[in-house]
Amino acid sequence: MSAWAARRFWTDATVRAEAGGHAVMLDARPVRTPLKVPLILPTEDLAQEIAAEWQAQGDVVDPATMPFTRTANSAIDTVTPHLQTVAAQISAYGGSDLLCYRATGPQALILRQAQAWDPLLEWAVRDLDAPLVQTFGIMPVAQPQDSLAALAARVGALGPFHLAAFHDLVALSGSLLLGLAVSAGRITAPEAWGLSRLDEDWQADQWGADEEAAAVAALKRQAFLTADRFFALCG
Repeated sequence: MSAWAARRFWTDATVRAEAGGHAVMLDARPVRTPLKVPLILPTEDLAQEIAAEWQAQGDVVDPATMPFTRTANSAIDTVTPHLQTVAAQISAYGGSDLLCYRATGPQALILRQAQAWDPLLEWAVRDLDAPLVQTFGIMPVAQPQDSLAALAARVGALGPFHLAAFHDLVALSGSLLLGLAVSAGRITAPEAWGLSRLDEDWQADQWGADEEAAAVAALKRQAFLTADRFFALCG
């Protein structure tokens, strides 16, 4: 028995200004979230991006080709009613940030991590008022509570649409600092993704790339870049 799939019923996907934002219209019908809430976007640019996803659909709707729609749905159905909880979950990454956990060897990898990651830790001290402790190996290290509070305050200041995208920037990279650096324009999303993959790329350089792992990494990289664009389109 085949799974049910939504079929295209509309001719044109367009954007219409609404009170509080912009709606995506499928002919005369507004798009709604899975929980049947009107899909009202905070900016026209984001609404146009989502309308383009709907317009590009064939006879059968493929949600896998609609990442902007999925993130907007999440912002409305999941993040909005649980804003503080989601912000706290994301902020928790600061307590075990990828950039704080350094290799114990070889020396060349230790140096590569220092050259790549130390500037962002210095940025955290200078611009975020959030010095973080480095450690070698995988044993947990406690971070200063004042630093974690400073980072959490920045996350907590984000609205639901920004926060939905920011979640992916942090979860995919494993680093709250990388997410903050990208969202603040300190580094680009491709640069941040490269920094998050430093250890894996080192291993690939030494032992060769695993094709299956590389394919998964490529999908995650695209999702990371999409999250960055979604964040920017929120205004």
